[in-house]
Amino acid sequence: MARISGVDIPRDKRVEIALTYIYGIGLVRSQKILATTGISPDIRAKDLTDDDVQKLRTAVEDYTVEGDLRRQEGISLKRLQDIGCLRGRRHRMNLPVRGQRTRTNARTRRGARKTVAGKKK
Repeated sequence: MARISGVDIPRDKRVEIALTYIYGIGLVRSQKILATTGISPDIRAKDLTDDDVQKLRTAVEDYTVEGDLRRQEGISLKRLQDIGCLRGRRHRMNLPVRGQRTRTNARTRRGARKTVAGKKK
């Protein structure tokens, strides 16, 4: 099993898709990495040679991925929360950050509905 950037990539998937299991690498970046290394995107990860895996490792090192990327994102969110800007407050309250409505919808961010007792007339 190939291990790149501390992640075991799945053996039975095409290399193009297997690279997307690394946090910070999507399909487009995966295709770009394969183009620069000259590895065919159609072969399976289990068919990679040791030389191919080494090429992929060196190519992925050019990008910020996995732990470093997660750390950067965490620091950015913490900075927003510390300065008390609107985006930081919305992150802290676990509400949508980018201007979406919350009167209806926003269930993913706010969680399951909590029933509030209706008031008597």
